[in-house]
Amino acid sequence: MSYATIVTTLRAAGCVFAEDEADLLLAGATTPEQLAAMVGRRAEGHPLEHVLGWAGFCGLRITVTPGVFVPRRRTEFLAGLAAGLLRPDGVALDLCCGAGAVAAVLAATVPSAELHAADLDPTAADCARGNLPATATVHQGDLYAPLPVALRGRITVLVANAPYVPTAAIPFLPAEARDHEPHFTLDGGPDGLAVQRRVIAAAPRWLAPGGHLLIETSTRQATATAAAMTDRGLTPTLHTSDRHDATVVAGIRAA
Repeated sequence: MSYATIVTTLRAAGCVFAEDEADLLLAGATTPEQLAAMVGRRAEGHPLEHVLGWAGFCGLRITVTPGVFVPRRRTEFLAGLAAGLLRPDGVALDLCCGAGAVAAVLAATVPSAELHAADLDPTAADCARGNLPATATVHQGDLYAPLPVALRGRITVLVANAPYVPTAAIPFLPAEARDHEPHFTLDGGPDGLAVQRRVIAAAPRWLAPGGHLLIETSTRQATATAAAMTDRGLTPTLHTSDRHDATVVAGIRAA
């Protein structure tokens, strides 16, 4: 399959960056048969990252298996904020970790920190284990439920990219997300904040004094996210990035 044929096929399927994707597919395939299969899957609407088996994130190559939430470039902003707050002797938790992209950035940036990650989905948890160093611990279960009690009151940086798409908006998402990523990784309930509220409600029990909770959200939802933190005794601050088109609310537990 020639480069021109791949580009034409991808463009006909609606891929905006057909040339860039063709380069990646050509580099990732080891046989003509594999290349044809990869192009076919992408043309059918599968996320490029699932087809390639990896996603680029903060300069790292994060393994992403089919059915696992694909790390978004906007979440690089969340990862960068968290890495800036984590100290060498700190304790970090990447909640709703998916493939473990944010945790991988923390591990690469502050390798001496104690690192934990957790996700409800066993497939995602397995994927995260493959992306994180052996010194990190990946827990599988619902939010804080699988965490050891010994972590309570010790976490200095708690990061959560919990689902925040309102349920009614899911049918309007791009097909590659709507059709190929589990809905529970997207669905944030009626107003998009249902999972965030659960994360925030329990966070003070797990944060160390002076510890930070960072949650990715949308510009429209940020005020409600911040209010939920205030209600739980956290002091929130709003962070935005035009370059990443990203919004993060960070809450600090009083020292």
